[in-house]
Amino acid sequence: MKLLVDMNLSPRWISILSEAGIEATHWSKIGSATAPDSEIMSYARDNGYTVLTHDLDFSAILAVTHGEKPSVVQIRAEDVSLDAIGKQVVAALIQMTSELEEGALLTVDPKRVRLRLLPLKFRS
Repeated sequence: MKLLVDMNLSPRWISILSEAGIEATHWSKIGSATAPDSEIMSYARDNGYTVLTHDLDFSAILAVTHGEKPSVVQIRAEDVSLDAIGKQVVAALIQMTSELEEGALLTVDPKRVRLRLLPLKFRS
């Protein structure tokens, strides 16, 4: 699995992910800091990345487009520092690797982890 870490998360995430054996790149090394979320999603999809973000817009893009890729991991916590939620995020990534490689939305918050397979389907 390759992770593309969004601008709203510190580049420090790269070190903890690498230590866990997860290949990761921060968006600041690839594209513009002001790039729209749609550009980041397109890049991730075209280059085989899963997006790690604190931004709920990425899951909204998946919902609206019925996208099957890229997978998105969203951290839903007030404190997104490594000390506060880093271990929980890494554990969830390792546990859900195969689902993320197939296409999934993984939500990690301080109390739970939730996985939804892509494309997102809504009950009517």
